Amino acid sequence: MSAIAYLNFDGIAEQAIEFYAEALSSNEVKKVKFSDFPQDPNCPLPENELNMIMESSIEFAGGKIMMSDVLPSMKVVTGELVKGNNILISLVIDDKQKLEEYFNNLSVDGHVLMPISNTPWSSCFGMLVDKFGVSWKFNSDADKFLDKVTSNKQ
Repeated sequence: MSAIAYLNFDGIAEQAIEFYAEALSSNEVKKVKFSDFPQDPNCPLPENELNMIMESSIEFAGGKIMMSDVLPSMKVVTGELVKGNNILISLVIDDKQKLEEYFNNLSVDGHVLMPISNTPWSSCFGMLVDKFGVSWKFNSDADKFLDKVTSNKQ
């Protein structure tokens, strides 16, 4: 299991990835754009959103930071990005039962943004804001997803 700082950006994640990777002397950078992922033909993303970062990670000195852009269309769910809500804690755990347990515990008196569910990028994914206003992302397959998509791009 790992708890990872997760940074959300408003269309500038790629610039942030480059900055943090250099500043932290990153030894590995992985990034997936929305265009790297199959689109729903019934609801295609506009061109400007396709070039945004869907998921990324930079590894450095034994640590990791993950980053992504929040699509304009997702702001209905996440709210507008302002300093303070652009940072969240991402729990990446293979044990889906434990991930769901943490999700349920942290959601008490909080606000569920996306219930734990199977998504195209993860077999167990969810998002919530806890009762103290801390944002959490739960993902059983973050590393596997990044590895799969980035290896297909090479």
